[in-house]
Amino acid sequence: MDETLGTALRRWRDRLSPIDVGRTARRGRRAAGLRREELAELAGLSVDYVVRLEQGRATNPSAQVVASLARALQLQPMERDHAYKLAGLLPPREGTISTHVPAGIQRMLARLGEFPVGVFSADWTLLSWTPAWAVLLGDPGARTQIERNLVRSVFATGPRGLAAWPVLHDGDDLKRALVADLRTALVAHPHDHGLIDLVTEMRSSSTDFARLWDEGAVGLHVSARKTIVHPQVGEVTCDCDVLTVPGCDVRLVVYTVAAGSADAEKLEFLRVTNGVPTHDSIPPVPGPFSTP
Repeated sequence: MDETLGTALRRWRDRLSPIDVGRTARRGRRAAGLRREELAELAGLSVDYVVRLEQGRATNPSAQVVASLARALQLQPMERDHAYKLAGLLPPREGTISTHVPAGIQRMLARLGEFPVGVFSADWTLLSWTPAWAVLLGDPGARTQIERNLVRSVFATGPRGLAAWPVLHDGDDLKRALVADLRTALVAHPHDHGLIDLVTEMRSSSTDFARLWDEGAVGLHVSARKTIVHPQVGEVTCDCDVLTVPGCDVRLVVYTVAAGSADAEKLEFLRVTNGVPTHDSIPPVPGPFSTP
C-alpha cells in the first residue's frame, strides 16, 4: 500500500515517547506513543484537524502546518522533507531559512521548562518557547507570526513595538547585534524572500535600522543583563545568553537569575501563581503559526 501523509503521521506519532516531549508516561497508559490530542496541542492544531489528516480527509495542509507537525514529531531533516512531499509541497529549498528545531533541542527544552527559554529562527522569529518564557514575557501564542519577530519588535514604534517585548534595552548593543545577524543571515540564505522582505521593510520603516545597516554594523550577541518590566511583580533583572547550535539555523535565548536573589523570588512567584510546574514535567510550546 502506498504511504500517505496520514500513515506517516501515525507511524511517527507512535514512535515518539511522551517523555521526549516532557510529559509523564503514566502507568496504565494504552498509547505507546503520543496521543492525537497531545500531538495537536504540541503542533498548535485542533484535534479534529489531526484526525482528518491521519484519516486522509484533509489533503491540502499548508507548509506552516507541515512545519509545525515536523517540529512536534521531532522529525529529522530528511523525514521533514518526506512529510512535505507527502503533503504535495516542495521541501524548503536550499538558501532559505529553516524553521526546523532539532529533536535534541526539543528534548532539552522539555527538561529546562523552569527557565524562560525561546528558540528563534535565523530571521529572529520566535519558533518555540517554554511555559516560563510565556509567564515572564507574555504568551507568544496570542501574537501573530509578524509580532513574534524580535527585529520588528525592537525597531518598531507604537503598539507593535516594545509593549509586546517588555525589555529595557541597553543602548544600541542589541540593535547592532540584530542588524549584524540579519546581514550574515542574508548571505547564508540569499533565496529567502521573507528575510529579504524583512530587511527591506525595516530599512524603510526604521531610521535606526537603516542607519545601522548602511554603517555596516558588526556585533555579536554576548551575555548581557536585561530588565523585564512585568505587570505582576515589576522589574525582574535577568542574565540573558544567546546560544547557537552548530549546523542549525536556530538560536536559543535563555534567561536565568541568581539563586536566592530577589529576582529569583519574583520568577518563582510568577511560576507558582501562573501554574507553571517544575522540573521535567514541562513540555515546550512549539509556537503554532496556523490553527485550522
